[in-house]
Amino acid sequence: MAASDLTADPRLSAEGGDPDLALTQDLLTFLEKSPTCFQVIANFKKALLFKGYTYLPEDTPWVLLPAGKYFTTRNGSSIIAFRTPDPAPTGFQITASHSDSPTFKIKANPELKEGEAYIRLNAEPYGGMLMAPWFDRPLSVAGRVLAQAEGGVTEIPVVVDRDLLLIPSVAIHMNREANKGYAYNAQTDLLPLLGEGADAGAFRRIVAEAAGVSPDAILGSDLFLYVRGRGSVWGASNEFVSAGHLDDLQCAFSCFRGFVSSEGTKTPAVPVFACFDNEEVGSLTKQGADSTFLEDVLSRIAEGTGMTREAYHAAVAKSFMLSADNAHALHPNHPEKADPANRPLMNHGIVIKYHAGQKYTTDGVTAALFKLLCQDAGVPFQEFTNRSDMAGGSTLGNLSNAHVSLNCVDIGLPQLAMHSCFETAGVRDTGYLVRAARAFYGSSLRRDGDTLSWVQG
Repeated sequence: MAASDLTADPRLSAEGGDPDLALTQDLLTFLEKSPTCFQVIANFKKALLFKGYTYLPEDTPWVLLPAGKYFTTRNGSSIIAFRTPDPAPTGFQITASHSDSPTFKIKANPELKEGEAYIRLNAEPYGGMLMAPWFDRPLSVAGRVLAQAEGGVTEIPVVVDRDLLLIPSVAIHMNREANKGYAYNAQTDLLPLLGEGADAGAFRRIVAEAAGVSPDAILGSDLFLYVRGRGSVWGASNEFVSAGHLDDLQCAFSCFRGFVSSEGTKTPAVPVFACFDNEEVGSLTKQGADSTFLEDVLSRIAEGTGMTREAYHAAVAKSFMLSADNAHALHPNHPEKADPANRPLMNHGIVIKYHAGQKYTTDGVTAALFKLLCQDAGVPFQEFTNRSDMAGGSTLGNLSNAHVSLNCVDIGLPQLAMHSCFETAGVRDTGYLVRAARAFYGSSLRRDGDTLSWVQG
């Protein structure tokens, strides 16, 4: 995708037309070109380079200049970008989202022959998914391969850009009880069909061709299924958008737009955009939110800007994180699934998420500060809690806080069919989060006695 698709914000600079629809079309382009976490991060990296940011590999010394623009990556599936102020920073303004989505990961030695009739791919679920929507859709694979090159190993992002696979349903004639509920077995019901049985070895050849290497050069891979086709805007007034990966790429896209569009705003805090991998499987990886990645980067920023260790701890105490991961909207067919009072609607603003057991980090202080930020930015907000008798999900704010403890609020954009391979959200909500993130990055936190407030610029 063009780097400008991620950096030019039509909601902030549109002349004529509907800026929300223009922004949504950019979101849909980003989603289409980001079928796995590896393409997500590659697209962010491309956009940052286009905007003049300097790439800092983790395994080299960092030299940071005042008013500099930088980013680093880990595993090719997580990224942290930041800008250094002049003079030394007084805090950090962080948004955190995630790059992964529930899907199926291709196993090693994936081809399974069913006699001479068919070849299927051996795949296993990644994350907690809704399985039923994966049937009878054109699918393909994307991710990365590790190929042998000049005595070493090189990493190659890969997207097989054609309709390649499909998971066929069992006909109603062969399962008369299918519409009365069915327990899917991931090993038998959800293996995608690749081709006819005579074409053994086809999968490796297809992936190698997409990667531009010989099949024998491939030494390893991280490949996932993805749903083919572009998402769409629909509804009586074009108010809804449906696509894959809205959880959580809608938040990642919006926070990124807010981050790059806030350039030029003078603030003593360091603006930090973080997008982590592996949230859907618990974040327990070197590149997940429950790793040292954020802590490592913030520490290196402090060292690179001349902060003492004591000044760094004081800066963290004056920092704030928006943990941005989508939220459940009120379901049109099942309103009983929602809390009696806190029932977010699509197109009605950013959702503040609460949980008594702290699966979400929001507390009274951080909720109040975020509401104040939204009010100043003219952005609507709403609130979400689970039904008291229903367990909900968790996200990355509390996990990252175990490594860098700072003020944090969990937010998201309301959507339907979370963890489906095709989800639905509101067209206007993307722009709300862009505006809120832009205001957030242009602010810093100040304490005056018992009073906390935002300082703009």
